[in-house]
Amino acid sequence: MVENPKQAFQGCGSSGELALRTTLLPKDTNPAGTIFGGVILSLIDQAGEIAMRRINPHRHYVTVAMDSIKFLAPVFVGDLISLYTCKPRVGRTSVSVQVDVLVERRDRPGEEVTVTVAHVTYVAIGGDGKPIPVIG
Repeated sequence: MVENPKQAFQGCGSSGELALRTTLLPKDTNPAGTIFGGVILSLIDQAGEIAMRRINPHRHYVTVAMDSIKFLAPVFVGDLISLYTCKPRVGRTSVSVQVDVLVERRDRPGEEVTVTVAHVTYVAIGGDGKPIPVIG
């Protein structure tokens, strides 16, 4: 775990586009009392899909890679979690996007901490499940 996540990784943080915001519950915790990494991964995938809709809402996308994921700090029950997307790179049939996960700790309102940064790649697919152009 990194002591000062904001200095450790260059992300877009809250200057990106807000894609998703929620509070996680006790059902989402691991035996250590923090939120399961898999729950965070699921939210990252959802936030990325929302970003894809903003690029071209007439396409269906599938996740093909989570190219890089850095868990920088834990997420606790009651934290307000916000997922921001930025730096989309649009290819012919694919889009890669950065998703930054920030939390506002329950006991420190107004202060956000970057807890996870991920790079996710999606491919636009047609009805036959084969790649199609993102734009067009």
